[in-house]
Amino acid sequence: QVQLVESGGGLVQAGGSLRLSCAASGSIFSINAMGWYRQAPGKERELVAGITVGGGSTNYADSVKGRFTISRDNAKNMVYLQMNSLKFEDTAVYYCNSVRSVRYLWGYDHDYWGQGTQVTVSS
Repeated sequence: QVQLVESGGGLVQAGGSLRLSCAASGSIFSINAMGWYRQAPGKERELVAGITVGGGSTNYADSVKGRFTISRDNAKNMVYLQMNSLKFEDTAVYYCNSVRSVRYLWGYDHDYWGQGTQVTVSS
């Protein structure tokens, strides 16, 4: 059974920082590259960061490159997203889930998603 629980979102001023956390069940975490997706109001869900199973390789969407850092703790089945220099356009609900390719930043159209965590950046 897949379980994904995201946390750490909130309201922050532009230029501020947040750290998101995701607790993932072992069934999905231990054998998959993981990533952070986001969905802004009226827009499709997009993959913004990915990390390989061992954590040795990461990749980011151009819109967040240089500002966001993804990491994972395999001993705790956790994935993190450190978000710095936040912009108004980063406002979205953020989700973690497995990804198809970190190198090409390809996600999946998953059937299951966690509840997500809301990030709101005020301008």
